[in-house]
Amino acid sequence: MAATFDRIEKLALSLPEAQRVDIEAWGGEPTFRVRGKNFIFANHEGTSITVKLSKEEAEAVVSTVDGAYPTGYGLGRHGWISVDLPKRLPKARWEEVEEWILTSYSLVAPKTLGRQILDHAEEKT
Repeated sequence: MAATFDRIEKLALSLPEAQRVDIEAWGGEPTFRVRGKNFIFANHEGTSITVKLSKEEAEAVVSTVDGAYPTGYGLGRHGWISVDLPKRLPKARWEEVEEWILTSYSLVAPKTLGRQILDHAEEKT
């Protein structure tokens, strides 16, 4: 596994009630879920992730970030974006990825869990 994937996995699994589920039908591709709902789709190398953002944020990311595009299968219209990542993430890009993961979690998780993440993020600023 690549270092980028390890960072994604470590962050995802640090979130309340998050778990990793590898999808056999997709060649063992890893997903991260909270109470059975996906908040990250990834690949083993960490060179691609899919996350859920607000529709407005998703549009902004797609229009400003190289390698970002609306997710297929109709998910893009609901704020899901896919992002191609370099094998070595610069610090600024990792900070974006980290924010996207936390946002995705907070949108997918039950409100009580999502609020914990948002409250924690506000404390850091």
